Amino acid sequence: MTAWIAEVPTAGTVELQPDPHALDSLGRNHSLETALADLVDNSVDAGAGTVLIRFIRHGARLIGLYVVDDGRGMTPESIDTAMTLGGRRSYNENDLGRFGVGLKAASFSQAASLTVLTRATGHPAVGRRWLHGQEHANFQCDLVAGNFVEAELDRAWPMSTRPSGTVIRWDRVAGFPATDDTHQVTTFLSRAIDHLRGHLGLMFHRLLAAGRIKILVDVEDINEGVGIPTEISPIDPFGYMKPAPGWPRTLTSDVDGRQLQIVCHIWPRKASTEQYRLPGGAENRQGLYFYRRDRLLHAGGWEGIHAPDKKLQLARASIDIDGDVAGLFTMNPEKSRVAAGADFARAVTAARADDGTTISDYLKAAESTWGISTQRATAQRHPVIPPGKGLHPKIVREIVEELPQVNSSPLNLLWARFDNDNFFEIDRDAMTLRLNNRYRAAVLGGRRGGLNDAPLLKSVLFLLIENVFQGVHLGARDKDNIELWQEILTTAARAELAAYTSRA
Repeated sequence: MTAWIAEVPTAGTVELQPDPHALDSLGRNHSLETALADLVDNSVDAGAGTVLIRFIRHGARLIGLYVVDDGRGMTPESIDTAMTLGGRRSYNENDLGRFGVGLKAASFSQAASLTVLTRATGHPAVGRRWLHGQEHANFQCDLVAGNFVEAELDRAWPMSTRPSGTVIRWDRVAGFPATDDTHQVTTFLSRAIDHLRGHLGLMFHRLLAAGRIKILVDVEDINEGVGIPTEISPIDPFGYMKPAPGWPRTLTSDVDGRQLQIVCHIWPRKASTEQYRLPGGAENRQGLYFYRRDRLLHAGGWEGIHAPDKKLQLARASIDIDGDVAGLFTMNPEKSRVAAGADFARAVTAARADDGTTISDYLKAAESTWGISTQRATAQRHPVIPPGKGLHPKIVREIVEELPQVNSSPLNLLWARFDNDNFFEIDRDAMTLRLNNRYRAAVLGGRRGGLNDAPLLKSVLFLLIENVFQGVHLGARDKDNIELWQEILTTAARAELAAYTSRA
């Protein structure tokens, strides 16, 4: 048995390059929304006033995506650092970037080709491209031709990229529909933009509300031009009009000389606003909201303080952090979640407000407010028939959550062929409100129809007419209302059809 040797002897060094397939593990936790949020972080750090996210379409097929900003841009030297895996520039105290992998991880989680084109004031425009996959067996990065860099930077963007700015281009995006079906692609785009509007509006709500950044999303068809942009609006998870009495309160705890502050909010009641609903649903968004430099990192969840509970969905508490704190919390590289450590729950339990309020007091108050709010809403709102086929799932969810339901078969709203010009037909036996298919194209404005089409019209009709499906028989007042509605709506439908036919 040999004796213990304190120092390990060496006989030189060998350079071990990482395998290119190490890139395959980058960004595995990213979705399209979180990946683009990471790129927006970079634009904010670059001092951009406007960021554009643009989907590129060729006919039916989606072929690429741009992220463009009017920030400081990069010099020929700094772009190489930005494109180096793990390359870390000097971050200042207000930067959202931190790990040195965000651009690459976010991009390669979605696309097989990442191109960065940029110019800084007083420096020439420069471009680099990474290809992810079988094309490269090493870590060599392509230099992009200068004339192409200039041409891309000088396209007719909604903002000027002179004297500085950056264009990020994704090609071969894995999540895009691999189809030429116009309806499928249009549906994908509609959902993707809606998800981006929700996610970016929530994560950057403080920066958007303060006017520090403007985020636009649009679609360019290379044959038809650019569509109308969608501007991302802030979605403040604490954006109630009037707070619950006595709230918010700030609970403070001392952790090894650091102050942990928890600002505890209670929504005054269950609400139908976007700020209360939030992407993912209000019930899933109860709990803690972690911010770093006014960027929301983590939206909801109790992190060991309490189990999720429907009665706590009015409770949301904000915590501002600078970064990782040993034993308390760590931020994931995608900046989409904060993981609480073993000491976090103990620190929260020890936290107190100036008046002695504890986290337990806060949770009890939130539960009590929920109970009062639910009782008031149930008492004041007239029960309706459950919504059935023909209504958009989001509308169905809204009706079910906001209105008490009678014990009845669901009410369907469906298009059908009529032998007359009437706009609608009531079939109480089949629990169906039928709409005359003669007017469908005009109502849709030529758009492609589906089971859940015309959501606005169907929602209004549901709220207007569902009560005549209740009860054993129709009364004289119900019959008179139906006759009146038929006359007015049929006249309106004929006018809509005439206008549509003249345009066509």
